[in-house]
Parts: sequence; structure tokens; C-alpha cells
Amino acid sequence: MPVSPPDKTISFVIKPVLFLLCLLPLGVLVWAVFNDMLGANPAERLTRETGEWTLRFLLITLAVTPVRKLLRSPWLIKLRRMLGLYVFFYASIHMLTYIWFDQFFDVDEIIRDVIKRPFITVGFLAFILLIPLVLTSTNKMIRRLKKNWVKLHKLIYVIAVLAILHFFWLVKADYQELIVYGLILLLLLFYRLYQQRKKGVY
Repeated sequence: MPVSPPDKTISFVIKPVLFLLCLLPLGVLVWAVFNDMLGANPAERLTRETGEWTLRFLLITLAVTPVRKLLRSPWLIKLRRMLGLYVFFYASIHMLTYIWFDQFFDVDEIIRDVIKRPFITVGFLAFILLIPLVLTSTNKMIRRLKKNWVKLHKLIYVIAVLAILHFFWLVKADYQELIVYGLILLLLLFYRLYQQRKKGVY
């Protein structure tokens, strides 16, 4: 039977280490910016990298529940909130790079772009849907919303599908990485459906 680490170990060791690890991709990008290592189009590279890290953290967050059940390690659930907040963190940077480098904060142009280009539309929608999840991520909101909190946070699966679709429309040639992300999401969705069927929830 797996042994859960003490609460103090989770709070003062595991969480701080995870916090720093989640910041590492941003640190690498900042280092690349200051050392002129982003290639011929730094703005595009920044937008692409922050978008991909948003998707990666999204899939990691979704994987916490099945992993903790498969490994019989319920304490892993205590890390999910931090991972979910990092999804929004990288999504916000991704959105900022688009608004800044692509549109130069031109609101009218942003609105036209959202309406005109489907991959921008779904990406923008995914970001908007993340906001209520972040705003209700506190213990106080969990207690206040009760069962409605669970229903609301099922939006994370909708957001993940939109993120994959956003990536699909963006990719022009090499779909290998996209296929990997898509397969991971499918496995996570099938696992969730399987668990619901076991519980008799449809």
C-alpha cells in the first residue's frame, strides 16, 4: 500500500519544488530572449512556446486524477490546483504575446481577428472559459458552490478540446506533436467516461 508523505512535506517540499519546476519553461524562454536565441521571429516563437506549454500543463492537470487513482496516491490531488493555476498563467502570457506582438493592443483589430479566424476564435473562447475556473479555485468558493463547483470545473474538458482544435488549425505541416497531445486527451476522456459508467453516471 503506497504511503502518503506528511502534510508538512507536501507543503514545504513538494509544492515549492513543483512551483519552481512549473516556472522553468518561462525561465528558459526569458533566458532565450536575453541571449537572442529565439530565431528569426522571436514574437512568433514566444507565442508558440507559451501556447504549447499551456496545453501541456492542461493535460498534466487533467492527468492528476487518473494518476492518483492508478498509483493509489490520493495526496497528489493537493497538487492539482497549482497545476491548474499554471495553465491560466501560461495561457495569459500566450494571450498577452498575441495581443502585444500580433495586434499591438488594437482592440478593434483583435475583435475582427477573433471573428475572422477560427483558430483565434476557439483559442480566445478557451481562455475566456478558464477565467471562471480560476476565480472559483479557492477553498471558500469550493465550499460555497458545493456540487455546482464540480459541474463548473468540468469545463476543463471543453477547454482541452478547444485547445487541441486551436493547435490543429495553427499547425501547418508537422502534426506529430499534435497527434500525441490528441491521443493523451482521448485517453483521459475515455478514462473519465469509464469511471462515470462504473458509478452509474451518464
